[in-house]
Amino acid sequence: MIRSKENSEYYAWGNHCDSWVLRDSQNLSVKQERMPSGTSEKLHFHEYAEQFFYIFMGEATFYVNDEKLTVKAGESISILPGSKHNISNKTSEDLEFLVISSPSTNNDRIEIQ
Repeated sequence: MIRSKENSEYYAWGNHCDSWVLRDSQNLSVKQERMPSGTSEKLHFHEYAEQFFYIFMGEATFYVNDEKLTVKAGESISILPGSKHNISNKTSEDLEFLVISSPSTNNDRIEIQ
């Protein structure tokens, strides 16, 4: 089946952030996400899942194991299992990206207080 934002499962997360589930199986998760200006997710890690983020539009700020990284449109970043990380949008524009996780992050997210 051909998938798009229009025919995929949708859910809101964080502070007005959007996610469209393009594929979700035990071994693979593919989501298209949008983060408005000034939003961020909580610091967390995954025990098993490796994640790959590809930025379509905007500029993402990642914190990965205490290192700050800026990823711009047309660039990508991989996050290995066990890496403490989060993504934020510190710009005045929306941030849109694809996040691919293998295996799926269902029941594999540990938030850091």
